[in-house]
Amino acid sequence: MLELINSLIESAAREESFSGVVLLKKGGEHFYSKAVGFANHSHKVLNTLETRFNTASITKVFTAVSVLQLIERKKLSFETTVRDLHLDTHIPDEVTVYQLLTHTSGITDYFDESEEDISSFENLWKEKPNYSIRKLRDFLPLFANKSPVLPPGKEFRYSNAGYILLGLLIEIASGLSYFDYVRENIFAKASMRDSDFISFEEVHDNVAEGYIPVSIPKGKWRRNIYVIPPYGASDGGAFTTVGDLAHFMRLLRNGELLRDDLTEEILIPHVDDEVVGDNVWKYGYGMWFLLNKRNDIIRYGLPGEDPGVSCRVFYYPLCDIDVIILGNQSDCAGSLGWKIHDVIMEKNCS
Repeated sequence: MLELINSLIESAAREESFSGVVLLKKGGEHFYSKAVGFANHSHKVLNTLETRFNTASITKVFTAVSVLQLIERKKLSFETTVRDLHLDTHIPDEVTVYQLLTHTSGITDYFDESEEDISSFENLWKEKPNYSIRKLRDFLPLFANKSPVLPPGKEFRYSNAGYILLGLLIEIASGLSYFDYVRENIFAKASMRDSDFISFEEVHDNVAEGYIPVSIPKGKWRRNIYVIPPYGASDGGAFTTVGDLAHFMRLLRNGELLRDDLTEEILIPHVDDEVVGDNVWKYGYGMWFLLNKRNDIIRYGLPGEDPGVSCRVFYYPLCDIDVIILGNQSDCAGSLGWKIHDVIMEKNCS
């Protein structure tokens, strides 16, 4: 199994279709790891297990856990509505925290991933430069005055904007900025010492730059600094390592970040999305779930995709395997993730 996975990663590295780090754990113990590609192409700095990567939408699970912590402390509830934000917008006041968590709010997204190719993400910044996005409220002009696409609670429709609103609710309920709340209550609490929100303008050790391929193989690259906001948000963009992320996922499922009932809530799906063959995709609070025809959870976790960023974090409960893939190249983790999935299913979880 490990020889095959290693071969897959080395092949992807040779073809320049993957740059990043892969970590597998079984039973919480180190099982396999591999770092390939460059954290910095200009100076040929290699990626390592200690390299910190932008995680894109994987950040949503940090937001979801933060919301549930504040529900635990009675600062929020699943029925709390966006009315508490006092926004003069087209967002319906009756949209709830539960609907935002499960992408059933029906609000317009600022970038609809279901309809638009990720490469067009940079078009967002033609009128509002990406460097002007510094705080969560800076995102509001991109979506808040657009009419909803569906009535609240009607059906699943993935929404980055919904997680921006959750971040704003976290700020009101906690009295902290979203970033400081996550630093204190997620990263510090989980001993994620190499995780943070990092601006492109700042100089930090062991940070991978994001690259967009101009041509593959052996082609040219451009950095993603003009394509995505220079700082993270509650819908994506925190930086972390494979080790920190694996540790976070273990603490989450072991009930060390939330009380028992809320731990159970975040580790099960809540809304249906799509049936594909013998499997069904469902969504919970910040995470995707893949189930088989017996309704067993095959895996849960998140993808993260932005220009110059491609990541996956999955846990396979039937065989107790964590798979963490952090990449600093556009669209590089998805295909590799599915190939590793097929190996795991054939060798361990079938």
